[in-house]
Amino acid sequence: MLAELGRSGLLGPLALLAVLGLWMLGAHNRITALRAAVLAAWQPVEAAMQQRGQALAALLAAAAEVLVGEQAALDAVQAAQAQVAACAEPLRRRPIQRDAVAELSKADAVLAATLPRLLALVEQHPVLQATDEVRNALAGLAEARPRLRFARQAFNDAGQTYNAALAQFPTRLLGPVFHFGHAGLL
Repeated sequence: MLAELGRSGLLGPLALLAVLGLWMLGAHNRITALRAAVLAAWQPVEAAMQQRGQALAALLAAAAEVLVGEQAALDAVQAAQAQVAACAEPLRRRPIQRDAVAELSKADAVLAATLPRLLALVEQHPVLQATDEVRNALAGLAEARPRLRFARQAFNDAGQTYNAALAQFPTRLLGPVFHFGHAGLL
């Protein structure tokens, strides 16, 4: 039968088709593994953001009574944290969404801009600094900061590796076929 295929000229195209199919399978598996690495790298980012959110909620609750005259600063931090949490929600299921990552990055920048004012206000009130709740919340924020920075870097590294693999020829031809989109970076 192989001799018949060779004589009819089908062996060459069938071999080429088999090689192409095996290459597509290998490339698909590689991109899928890289996408899974991005998902795995998202988990520590999310954990650090949740830790920071819990510490902020505790700080806001503890400072609310003393900083009554600074309600605008408290509201700004609370609104920024709520926006960060809302933007992070769709990324739990799929952290490869470039637009969702960009929105989270913007919301996180707003939080980073509003937080120093709150911290300065807390620093100016010795009554606040004397409470265990505020000390624990500040310690939680201080602990979350480097964890988040490190987790963000690992997420960005995984995303860049994934994006680089998608951009390589001939793998980039598979992107539209299998709906592989580029990963966003924080």
